[in-house]
Amino acid sequence: MKRYTPGSAGSSNSPCFTPIVIEATAAGFDLHFARRSTVLSQRQHEILVLLAAYGRDLEGSWDVPRAISLAGMAEHLGVVRSALHPPLKGLEREGLVTSRSARVIGAHRKRKVYHITDSGREAASSQEGPRKVASGRVVGPMPETSVLYGREEVVESLSSGLEGGSSFALEGLPGMGKTSVASAVASSLIEGGWLVRWATCSTDSDASSIASMWLGRGAPSSIEAISTKIDSKKTLLVLDEAQQSSDRHVQATQKLLEECSATSCSVLLVTRAPNPFSELEGFESLRLEGLEPTPARALLPEDMKEELAEEVVGAMAGHPLGIKLWSPEDDLPGSGAVQEYVETTVFRRLSESASLSLDELSASPLPLEVGEMLGPDGTEELDESAILRWSGTMVEPHHLVRNVRRAAIAEGNIEIHSRLAEMWSKRSGARARRMEVHHRIESGEEFDHQWVSESVREIISADSAAAAVVLDHAISLSPEDGLVEMAIDLALERGEPEIASIHIESLSEGPGRDLRLARLARLEGDWNAADDLEASAISAMQPSERVRAEISSLVRRYDDRLPGSIKAELANELLSGADSIDVSELDPEDRELASLSIDLLRHSLALETKDLENASIARDSIESRMGPDDPRIPSLDLRARLSAASQGDALSEQATDSVWQHLEESKNQLDKIRIIHMALETFSEPPKWLIEAHTSFEIDSLRQDLASHRRAVSHWWYWRGVINRDDRLSSWKEAIVRMRAAGCGNASRELTQRLSREL
Repeated sequence: MKRYTPGSAGSSNSPCFTPIVIEATAAGFDLHFARRSTVLSQRQHEILVLLAAYGRDLEGSWDVPRAISLAGMAEHLGVVRSALHPPLKGLEREGLVTSRSARVIGAHRKRKVYHITDSGREAASSQEGPRKVASGRVVGPMPETSVLYGREEVVESLSSGLEGGSSFALEGLPGMGKTSVASAVASSLIEGGWLVRWATCSTDSDASSIASMWLGRGAPSSIEAISTKIDSKKTLLVLDEAQQSSDRHVQATQKLLEECSATSCSVLLVTRAPNPFSELEGFESLRLEGLEPTPARALLPEDMKEELAEEVVGAMAGHPLGIKLWSPEDDLPGSGAVQEYVETTVFRRLSESASLSLDELSASPLPLEVGEMLGPDGTEELDESAILRWSGTMVEPHHLVRNVRRAAIAEGNIEIHSRLAEMWSKRSGARARRMEVHHRIESGEEFDHQWVSESVREIISADSAAAAVVLDHAISLSPEDGLVEMAIDLALERGEPEIASIHIESLSEGPGRDLRLARLARLEGDWNAADDLEASAISAMQPSERVRAEISSLVRRYDDRLPGSIKAELANELLSGADSIDVSELDPEDRELASLSIDLLRHSLALETKDLENASIARDSIESRMGPDDPRIPSLDLRARLSAASQGDALSEQATDSVWQHLEESKNQLDKIRIIHMALETFSEPPKWLIEAHTSFEIDSLRQDLASHRRAVSHWWYWRGVINRDDRLSSWKEAIVRMRAAGCGNASRELTQRLSREL
């Protein structure tokens, strides 16, 4: 039988039809209409598979994901945007996709987006091979896996090594596709049933923020506790963009990586070359180079002339980002001169608005939302030029582009920092202060040290790691004593003795220096030296400062113990110390505050020692100073009832109801967590609602810059280990570190001994 099909089958870039089939038979010719046959190119199939991942509900949606825009598809498929025009036109022509204008999430204006039709879904599924089923899971901001070209061996080698228990540092120049490779490796392990924990570094990232990405809410902050919590087989830890780690946090980040590599986990470090970490132990290095010509060619349009494609690939030395940045109207650079090409060609073709947007994004210390920008109008052009990288709604330039642009700004365009500082000054919140301080400092203008100090205090309330970076930045340019003292205090609060010690060396002799040396000695475990330094510092202070320091010392000693009855000897020492404090030289307002603090301490000690008479006297004195309507008075009475019950009395139903009601109504977070802890100590078997109250308590609501708050947090971690035995090891390690940083050496030693006995 002879079959003849007239007409052309069409190009490989578009679906085709076989409209008429003529078959020769014994009776003559038989004409019939053929069944529709969709022939897709590889790229068209990839487009349809990508679009098929999104539901039909997006077709009428006002906001749509960036992935279904041209820029998003090009990024996912790993090709230049022009490579998608012919296949998309073919798919639209054959009714497999449709297009419209819509608001892309994170973008400034409407953009053209694409939707797959029912016919397109059918075509995608009919040509799709067997799907790999992922049996593992991922925690953290892992980017979507994009199509890779020419990295198969690297992905396979890394996956195999990680599965075998090794840890790797994947290095390479900016734009080489390191993150894409890491994502492909992670996806491969997820398919094999692995748990992947992903973190992406910014300049403000420290060990604690990395752990929060790896572990989620309620993650510990100390390296000892993090490595214990995270230790498990078939677990991959990924730290992407590690070169972003600031000098302030780089040593701690390295220690975290090394400690985690020594566990049952495998670790994949992704960083720009050269590696920012010195002599990273436990890691094998693998450098990602440019693509070979054949896979590099796949990034360009299929219909491009081969001679031109070879020239582009050769000029960019197989650099993936360089190839994606290339535009047909551009002159080609000399072989491998990608950075020069960016500076002399890519920047030159940008419009004024795009240049201004790029300056702002490059000058920013952190990624931005488009809506936050002073000049967002040029972001669409930047995106269409493959200059931007996105993480959700946050955007920044690709680091190769950003680094080149930052160098240009530093050489003669620093006024951009003044404009941005002014913009952020009109906004409220810790993020605004973090941005404003950065731009004020970078503007080259003389900055107000007092204003920096006040801004840093606001930043600390939200992110102590960011505050530390900002503070070190300011000190590097102007090492004013007030800023240095703040940097020391912050390092001590964060449990960073090495950093605190460096800053202390620059302080002049005096009580302030000795008091900080005392705190440093406690952090390092030299308790006798700490006591001597503290006593010396207090004796040399002015009256107002001396009284404040004496009260703080007594309260610290009172808190420096694990839950349980206070020893009579310590209670007597504290009462004697309280009686010896002379407030007569203080002004009336300070005298009143100091007296109130002393009364509060006396009340707590009286309750602890079952001295009801003195507890009542102290309570009356407190009420007279606060007023009977002060919300703290009911809290005092509730503590008294809990304290009495903790001595062995049964907690009445009424008292239990009072605790529950107090927790519901209290607006004071420190008071709330203290009541929770007292109630936990009272119950031999805490009720579920109390355990839930402890578990759900937002410890980030407590202030890290206040000693009483830091001590309360350390006890929260202690009780977490009591409540959840499976978490005991990591929780108590965290509690020990936090107790030490809060100056509670006795409590940290006692808990260390208790933990050792349990092990």
